[in-house]
Amino acid sequence: MLQVDPKLRLPSSAELPCSDDTPVDNEDQNLLPNYLLFLLQRIWADRQDWFFAVDMAVYHTTGANPRVPVVPDAFLSIGVDRKKNGESRLSYVMWEENETPPILVIEMVSQTPGGEYDKKLEIYRKLGVLYYVIYNPKYWQRDRHQPFEVYQLVNDTYQLQLGEPFWMSEVGLGIGRREFVLGGFAQEGLRWFDQQATPYWDEGELLVQSQQQQAQMEQARQQAEQARQQAEQAQQQEQEIRQQVEQDKARLAAKLRSLGFDPNDL
Repeated sequence: MLQVDPKLRLPSSAELPCSDDTPVDNEDQNLLPNYLLFLLQRIWADRQDWFFAVDMAVYHTTGANPRVPVVPDAFLSIGVDRKKNGESRLSYVMWEENETPPILVIEMVSQTPGGEYDKKLEIYRKLGVLYYVIYNPKYWQRDRHQPFEVYQLVNDTYQLQLGEPFWMSEVGLGIGRREFVLGGFAQEGLRWFDQQATPYWDEGELLVQSQQQQAQMEQARQQAEQARQQAEQAQQQEQEIRQQVEQDKARLAAKLRSLGFDPNDL
């Protein structure tokens, strides 16, 4: 009997909606994940084997209906093309991505609970998402969780991890919270970190650091110049004192000779 590949009956990305049209509760749900994308574009500028999306539908076959997606606030996949056939993706369709699941999913808890700690956690477990980050800066007490939690899939079960920033060795990045200035306002958000727990800086921060370093170098140069001038001044004063002493000795010797004394006999 002829076997038919069930994937042949699955819709293509062009046939599927790009999202579930669920509005976000606040601007941070778009702003902060896009900031992570902005940083990643600089950190991995020379790589083309990753894809990071914000509020994009992920279509999969682990549920009852492959046309019903899950829409993370943000997710990262590694081992896929930056551009799908040279074009931007409308959605992330796993059967068109060689069944490559996101390696990292980020959910930001809003005023309206979205099943981040149960329903979505189970979906991501079935998908095989290795790291699941839940960022809950405002409602963590309501939800009886921590503001920042990282879950790692171990033996098909999510286990809460400790440490912040948390290093994800399979990703090659750490993730954690940090306060920074975004859009002219200081606020807390998620950041990428290196293995030494040093945050990756954005271009604005790098510019500020460069300006600060230049200012420190200029200050050090001015201090060195001031020290050089003070040393020269001290040397000149010492020379003037020696000259004054010699002049005083000469005048005294002349006075003694005028009185009939030999200075060498004294």
